Amino acid sequence: MVDPVTLPTLIAKSVLLEDRMVRILDRRIFPFETKYVDCHDFEDVAVAIEQMVTQSGGPFFAASAGFVLAARRAETLRTVEERENLLSLAAQRLVRTRATNNNIRDAIGHLLTEARAIAREEKLGERVEAMARQAWARRHEDSRKVGENAAKLIEDGDTILTHCWGESGIIDALASAARAGKRIKVICTETRPYLQGSRLTAHSVAEMGLEAMVITDNMAAHAMDRGMVNKLMTAADRVTLSGHVINKVGTLQLAIAANNFNIPFVAMVRFPDAKASTPDDVPMEERDGEEALHCLGMRTATPLATGWYPAFDVTPPWLVSAIATAAGVFAPTMIRDRFARPAAA
Repeated sequence: MVDPVTLPTLIAKSVLLEDRMVRILDRRIFPFETKYVDCHDFEDVAVAIEQMVTQSGGPFFAASAGFVLAARRAETLRTVEERENLLSLAAQRLVRTRATNNNIRDAIGHLLTEARAIAREEKLGERVEAMARQAWARRHEDSRKVGENAAKLIEDGDTILTHCWGESGIIDALASAARAGKRIKVICTETRPYLQGSRLTAHSVAEMGLEAMVITDNMAAHAMDRGMVNKLMTAADRVTLSGHVINKVGTLQLAIAANNFNIPFVAMVRFPDAKASTPDDVPMEERDGEEALHCLGMRTATPLATGWYPAFDVTPPWLVSAIATAAGVFAPTMIRDRFARPAAA
């Protein structure tokens, strides 16, 4: 049975905001080593995010903590104009780090607006830190609701296939289902080239006391064909109003295979992005192709080859059975009507 208080290391101790720095758990080497990257200003945080020290939901916490560092520095400047310029510079830099997931954009946009309103205050850094921690608390609460809603779709005895590291979405869903007494097994794709599935997801699932199995990325369709999978469940880096699911590259091929074998695909996101009508509104990150030629710091491809690394792919709504959100579970065709913001008068 899952302890309702205990959270996996990656959820509970991923980003630490301290008096003089932000410490980010280095997910590139976890769980083989538990080390933190110390960031002393927002630029250090931005570089850490870009270099994949933290991924998935981690950049939300890292970027907002980095903005707190910027607010503390701005507090030492004399004029309101200087403070606002520094805050804007920090916001722009942090938002650029991972553009496909809208969590950084939303978090930093909120903090920047609030910080500008109090830019002349003496305790600017302290006030912004309080706002950031409130945003963290809201995110944890929303993630808990996503998990509870997604868990309603999990049946006793299910074996769930997941992809990459779904952060608190998949963890909260599994925890909620386990607390309800449902027996669950989890199959994790390894998720090349950073192996987030075999290292981060499998480790976290096992920390929770659940059975975790790792398969290579090219085994998923065969596992479905063998009857080993009851549901495909992944997080989503972004869901558009059109019901498209944007997630770690490889999600699309899993969804195609699941559809072929009549296996439900459930995507999890706190809220669809009301600013993205279709995938055309989402900047799709392409990382250096060299990263696809390496694994855990070692080159795995011939030096005669080049690499290609699109970080995300797009799964169309007709391949998605349901989208679990903090507001409930919806069919992809219902997303626009439920989450579109009304036009301004």
